[in-house]
Amino acid sequence: MTLLAAIPYPDIDPVLVSIGPFAVRWYGLAYVLGFILAGLLLRRLNERWKVGLTTDQQIDIVLAAIVGLVVGARLGYVLFYGVGTYWSDPLSIFAIWDAGMSFHGGLIGILLAGYFVSRRVGVPFLRLADMGAVGAPIGLFLGRLANFINGELWGRTADVPWAMVFPGAGSLPRHPSQLYEALLEGIVLFVVMLVLARRRRGDGFQLGMLLALYGVFRIFVEFFREPDVQLGFIVDRFTMGQLLSLPMIVAGVWLIVRAARARDAAEPEAVETPEAGAGDAIESDPDEPDESEGVADNDRWSSRAD
Repeated sequence: MTLLAAIPYPDIDPVLVSIGPFAVRWYGLAYVLGFILAGLLLRRLNERWKVGLTTDQQIDIVLAAIVGLVVGARLGYVLFYGVGTYWSDPLSIFAIWDAGMSFHGGLIGILLAGYFVSRRVGVPFLRLADMGAVGAPIGLFLGRLANFINGELWGRTADVPWAMVFPGAGSLPRHPSQLYEALLEGIVLFVVMLVLARRRRGDGFQLGMLLALYGVFRIFVEFFREPDVQLGFIVDRFTMGQLLSLPMIVAGVWLIVRAARARDAAEPEAVETPEAGAGDAIESDPDEPDESEGVADNDRWSSRAD
């Protein structure tokens, strides 16, 4: 493979601003801004879908999501990518500022938090999960941009014109795979979710679309992304991220099919008005004079929903 000249990597300081020992990093700002925007979208969907959540309940949902995501993402990284290194220094598990956050772990954490808060606010879990799924790509987009600014999670060596030499990744130009993920998992996925959210669908449909599409996009981009150095390839040429994304696709498709079937079952079926036959026993109204004995009272028939 002949490597072309790489375009310059934009050297952006990962620290936005620092005051004494305190520092505001782009990565942390991505989390904060992502939750704020997702919270505003939750409010909009609450009105459009007529869910009936109060302002206090919406705040409870966002706070629960923050806790579930941060705890789940960190524990997920420790379990999926830590390879036992944290056993020698267990306290480092709590050093969330020192990188090491897993999307798949964060997904599990936020779903668990969503389940418990859904019982608290009295909204079906899948309906609440659908609302959160619409805003999830916002956080994914901002998070991948922050990965790019941090110069982490870079791609494999490449000879494409837009390849970059990342600091700490050697002298060879590489795919800016963080930007690929920001485009697919962020912008493209968000547009799809917004279009689908224009009307309320069966519970679980939006969540299913998020899981399925994210899984497909993640598996695709992982072919351009450098595997985690502590793991390498897990099975043949497949990475941990790809293996963890396969169950997401399966679960997503199942939720989509389930939501579609539930919607079809809920639609009222028109029942044709039957004609009275000679053998039909139709009882006349005892409160009315029997002026037409033996004649069916057509007002007694009506259509119903199964």
